[in-house]
Amino acid sequence: MSKKNSSANLKNGFRESKDLSKVYQNFKSKLDKLNKKNYLVAVSGGPDSLALVALSKAYMFHKKSKFHFVLIDHKIRKNSALEAKKVKNLLKRKKINLKVLNNKKVIVKNIQAEARNSRYKILINYCNKNGIQTLLTAHNLEDQVETFLMRLSRGSGLKGLSAMKPLSNINTKIKLFRPLLDVKKSFLIKISKNIFGTYIKDPSNKDLKFLRTKVRNLKIPLEKSGIKYEQIFRSIQNLTFSRNTLENYLNTIFEKIIKKKNNEISINYKKYDELSDDIKFALINRSIKLLKKNYYDLRSKKVVNLIESLKKKDFKKSTLGGCFFFKKDKNLCLKIEKI
Repeated sequence: MSKKNSSANLKNGFRESKDLSKVYQNFKSKLDKLNKKNYLVAVSGGPDSLALVALSKAYMFHKKSKFHFVLIDHKIRKNSALEAKKVKNLLKRKKINLKVLNNKKVIVKNIQAEARNSRYKILINYCNKNGIQTLLTAHNLEDQVETFLMRLSRGSGLKGLSAMKPLSNINTKIKLFRPLLDVKKSFLIKISKNIFGTYIKDPSNKDLKFLRTKVRNLKIPLEKSGIKYEQIFRSIQNLTFSRNTLENYLNTIFEKIIKKKNNEISINYKKYDELSDDIKFALINRSIKLLKKNYYDLRSKKVVNLIESLKKKDFKKSTLGGCFFFKKDKNLCLKIEKI
């Protein structure tokens, strides 16, 4: 597709393709309802994020919202700077300004999780500096299913197995919006190729030391056996309805037994002790997130170990998720752990 035609496609909302036009109209409808003036789009250079960039640019022809486009270079791969420059040039051809920010934190272990955490911190900082309250990411239908299968392999419960929320709070000021959760990756690849002609292939996506890569390789054998990703996605959505009901119940309980004062949380231990282990699990995660302002829950095994430790009569103290747990009077308390 020529530069002229691809630009026209952006301006016309992908009307030349029935499938892609549906993707754009779905995207447009969601942003219309959100109705924000400023957005930050997280860019990686892969087909998903480039499609999100294209959809955002197309939306700018419809509504004069301001979009900031940011790519985080983690310096993990040897050619990451060159890749970032290539993505910047791809976007520049469409008159899209990409800001490349470097992650200065050295990542040597738990690479994908640590890179993700660092990426969100940098993006949140950018939002704070530029008065942006909504961060857009390109998570899609395949991401939903892969995350479900990964969490299933780790023994996650209802909350972990439920769908990612389209709109959620990162903190009190910034929301995370995932407008493409119900969109197949094949459509995003098509948009990326049509508009930009190419995309960056991340070699880590083929590295079998990462669980997500192993899970991703299950797609073809699963679908050959008759288990389609769309079917798994419907099950994930059904689990989400149950999760929402449970969360409403949990909110009522937590308001009664959790108290936060300054940098310390107190939990009524007698009422905590009466709860089932799965409710305790949710309560501990909620408390840590409230104190540390984390977005993601902790791994289930670590939380379960703490729950078991708390049952012991000789329990004195423990640490989890960067928090220090201890008993004080009739309460279970936690503070941020001092390093």
